[in-house]
Amino acid sequence: MADSISELADREHVVLVDKTDRVLGLALKAEVHTDHTPLHRAFSLFLFDSRNRLLLQQRAACKPTWPLVWSNSCCGHPRLGEEITAAATRRSGEELGVHCTEPTVVLPHFRYRAELDGVVEHELCPVLVGRVEGVPGPDRAEVAAVAWWPWSSFLELVTSRPTSLTPWCVLETRELVRSAAFAAFLHTTDPSNRP
Repeated sequence: MADSISELADREHVVLVDKTDRVLGLALKAEVHTDHTPLHRAFSLFLFDSRNRLLLQQRAACKPTWPLVWSNSCCGHPRLGEEITAAATRRSGEELGVHCTEPTVVLPHFRYRAELDGVVEHELCPVLVGRVEGVPGPDRAEVAAVAWWPWSSFLELVTSRPTSLTPWCVLETRELVRSAAFAAFLHTTDPSNRP
C-alpha cells in the first residue's frame, strides 16, 4: 500500500534557520514540533478563486499542531534549496489536490511563534497568495474539510472569532490587510468581483 502524504511528511526534514534565515541544519519534521521547537523555514499560502473567495481548510484530526482548527488554504515547509513558490505549488497539489497558478510572495519576512498544549510552532514563514479554480480534492490525512469564504466574511471571522482559526492564520491576515502587494493581488480580477 502506498504511503499517505502525512506518512511521507513524517520522514521529511525541515530547514533550521536563524532569525536572518541563515541555514543552521536540518531536522526531521516529525521530531521538530515539540515544546522547544527551533526556528525553521515554512510558508503559508492563501488561495483565491476568480471571485476573490478564500479557500480555507480545517486541519485533520491527526495533525500534531492545531488539529480540527480552521486555517488558511495551505501551509508547509520548503525542502533545502527549494524555492518558496515551488514549495507552495507542490504542497497545494499534495494537500488540496489543486494547482496554484503563479503563487506570489506578499509578506516575505513574516515570523511567528505559537503554542498549544505544549506543542510550539516557531517559523520564518513567508506568506504567499495565488489563484486556483476547480474543486479541491484534499488528502484526508492532512485536511478534514475545505470551504470557500468571501474575503469580507473571512475578515469578520478573524475579528469576531479569532480562536476558531490557527494563530498564524489570524496573525498573517492582520498583516495582509496592511499589505500593498496583497491589495494589488485582490484587484487583479474584475472590480465587480471584489469583496
